[in-house]
Amino acid sequence: MLDMHFTHDVYLAGDLVFRPEAEALFGEMKAICARYGLRGVAPFDGQADLSGLPAGVETTLAIITADRDLMDRCDAGLFCLDPFRRSADMDPGTAVEIGYMAAQGKKLEGYTADPRSYPEKVRAYRRAAWGDELRQRKSGGGTGTLEDADGLIVHSEGMVQNGMTEGFIILSGGRVHGASILLEAFEQAVRTLADRLKAGDSSDR
Repeated sequence: MLDMHFTHDVYLAGDLVFRPEAEALFGEMKAICARYGLRGVAPFDGQADLSGLPAGVETTLAIITADRDLMDRCDAGLFCLDPFRRSADMDPGTAVEIGYMAAQGKKLEGYTADPRSYPEKVRAYRRAAWGDELRQRKSGGGTGTLEDADGLIVHSEGMVQNGMTEGFIILSGGRVHGASILLEAFEQAVRTLADRLKAGDSSDR
């Protein structure tokens, strides 16, 4: 049963589950959510019965099912769009979760401690990993004017991540909040989401 102090359950998504001291980080995020009247729900909250299971496909599917059940229960989502494993791109699992909750018509907000544009991230990654440079496309337009050394379009100009991920957040009425300190960006997203949910509650009356 939900604590009536909280008006909405909000799913806390991102590569945070893989980070060192993840439990402590989620604790800080839940405290921030509570200050704005929201109940932060971490993926770990649905995995209590899964601790200690051996690594493998069955355990992974059980975790995925538990996460899906939490998303179904929550009213909205907060998504970390930080680059993952030193690459330009975010955690692909979080990208799936953005699409899943967007398809449910729920309110989404994003945040990142790396607010560089996606093409800037790709440029830095290619230099560090492959020692090459981006180049101008022969035919511009669309989602990007640059390409990498393999001829792949460097898309999503003006966005911090792949346009589909940030785009679904924008289409839900939200945006991606950026700050150099992760929890500062997170709090910006929480504050905005709380206002949006409150406005939705008022319009339902």
